[in-house]
Amino acid sequence: MEATAVNVLSGDPADPIAVLVLEGRHRDAVVACVQTHGAILGRLCMALLGSQADADEATQETLLRAHRGMATYRAEGSVKAWLCGIARHVCAHMLETRRKQRELLEVVPAGEEGRDVFVQRRRSRALREALAKLKPTEREALVLRYVADLSHREIAAACNLDEPTARKRISRALARLRTVMPDQEIE
Repeated sequence: MEATAVNVLSGDPADPIAVLVLEGRHRDAVVACVQTHGAILGRLCMALLGSQADADEATQETLLRAHRGMATYRAEGSVKAWLCGIARHVCAHMLETRRKQRELLEVVPAGEEGRDVFVQRRRSRALREALAKLKPTEREALVLRYVADLSHREIAAACNLDEPTARKRISRALARLRTVMPDQEIE
């Protein structure tokens, strides 16, 4: 009966791990997952996270989550694909946690000069977010003007435009930036 369930659900009656899971032998299934797919999961996590220590932790967390989820496993697709999906979610969560920790470190000012640095970082972040809302051509023109410190003539040459068009593009980009960041002073 259970072999028939494997035939119907996964289409692969030869997958011994799916059989173990459907039979309720979850410990044996996790051991089989480690032996069969552990190296693949490790490589996937390493590729996504870029750190061997983080990849090892993510691989372990993936296997723990898989073990916890075996009771509700539906055998849709291969066990390998199911495990890789879990690993992808675990890695995404770890990357998001890293990002939030970095932001928290940036938020903590130390003394008066730390507060100045904090204000500058917050303003820089707001400016980056506002620039991301501009059209790519407008963002490019502003970056060339105010970061690369190019003249209008140089921007025109770099963007393959005439000078009046480059001026207009910068003017339009600044106007749009002012609407996106109305509480900031924009030159």
